[in-house]
Amino acid sequence: MNQAAVSEADPAERVAAVAARARRVETPCGDGSLVWRIWGEGEPLVLGHGAQGAWSHWIANIDALAAKRTVIAVDMPGHGDSAMPATLDHEGISAVLAEGLRRIVPDRLPVDLVGFSFGGISFAYLAALHPGLARRLVLVGTGGLGTPLGAVSLGRVGGLAGEERKAALKANLLGLMLHAPPSADDLAVHLLESNAAAARLPNAAELVLPDRLAKILPRIAVPVDAIWGEFDRPHPDPALQEAVIRRTHPRCDFRVIADAGHWVMYEQPEAFDATLLDMLGDRGPAR
Repeated sequence: MNQAAVSEADPAERVAAVAARARRVETPCGDGSLVWRIWGEGEPLVLGHGAQGAWSHWIANIDALAAKRTVIAVDMPGHGDSAMPATLDHEGISAVLAEGLRRIVPDRLPVDLVGFSFGGISFAYLAALHPGLARRLVLVGTGGLGTPLGAVSLGRVGGLAGEERKAALKANLLGLMLHAPPSADDLAVHLLESNAAAARLPNAAELVLPDRLAKILPRIAVPVDAIWGEFDRPHPDPALQEAVIRRTHPRCDFRVIADAGHWVMYEQPEAFDATLLDMLGDRGPAR
């Protein structure tokens, strides 16, 4: 499915339709639940979204990936429909993720973890602090490597309404998440607004920057690979990011998707899906 096709339906209806096809599972998280959505069959593939996001960060990819795998997309603690963790640190976040996976796929561990941005560093701590749960970690545009931040541009949205608000949201998407103006479509705007409204974790940036990922990478014993957008704004220069990861994981399979920004899997879904499945070895027909 290409990016244009993702946006054909009304955005809210599109999100609801994909969610309706999922099996929803809840596991403990703080005083509430961690919410997981599951599609497809086959070996588990666990997806983690970015800060201010939710499972729907992966909406353009779920159908293609679920044709090959059991896709398990989590609302990270303090995001989407999930409760806040007991402690606002990686130990607390990884503990609830670990418990959830042990309940959902107890006989299918270890699993492949694919984390985008904040989800990548959360999964890195999960792999490091809870050995035996991860078979492979794929980082997608994940910060925390101690590299210089790129030129992010975000404007004011509060107080704006109608087309003026929509234009400001599109500008913010292009200033942080996306590369090409057509990618900042109505669905992307809807996801930006709805996911940000539900996000409550107050310290996501502190859990990433400047070098939280670089510090935990030496403790990860499983293969670490990465996918980057060619024009990732917050974490530019893919070669520099690759060099840092290779200091601890010299066999890292690092791949760059052309004509994509930070939210690479939304902007270039077909290229991303093919790259990820090839990286994981899922090149054959659907199971």
